[in-house]
Amino acid sequence: MSSKRIVDSLSSIKNALMAKHDYVNILSNSVVSSVCDILKEQGYIKDFKPLKESGNLNVVKVRLKYLDKQKKVPAIMSLRLVSKPSKKIYVKHNEIKPTMNGLGIGIISTSKGVMTTDEAKKNNIGGEMICEVF
Repeated sequence: MSSKRIVDSLSSIKNALMAKHDYVNILSNSVVSSVCDILKEQGYIKDFKPLKESGNLNVVKVRLKYLDKQKKVPAIMSLRLVSKPSKKIYVKHNEIKPTMNGLGIGIISTSKGVMTTDEAKKNNIGGEMICEVF
C-alpha cells in the first residue's frame, strides 16, 4: 500500500475543509479511491470523480460536504491519520475499538480490501489502520 499517497490525499482533504473550499483535487490510486468511496457512503463527502483532463496522472476531484450553507461546520470534524509512512499500525480483529465511542468511523486496509472497522470486525479480519474520521 502506498502510504505516502494516502497521507497526502487525506491531508489535502483536511486542509481544504479548514480553508472552507468547495472541492479539492487529489492524486489517487486504488486505495485512495476506496477511502473516498467509504467517505461518500458514510456521508462525510458529497462526491468524488476522476478528472479526464489530468493526462497520465490519476487525479480525483473530491466535493466537500458542509452541514450549513455558510460553510462553518464541515461534515468531517476530525480526521486523524493512524498509520504513517514511518510507522504502520496493524490491528487484529479482536483489537478493533470503536471510533469516538461509536460516533465516528475507522478505515482499515485488509486482505479483503479497504473497509470500515465495523465491517472488518463483523468479518473477523484485521489489517492496517489507515485513519479515523469523526
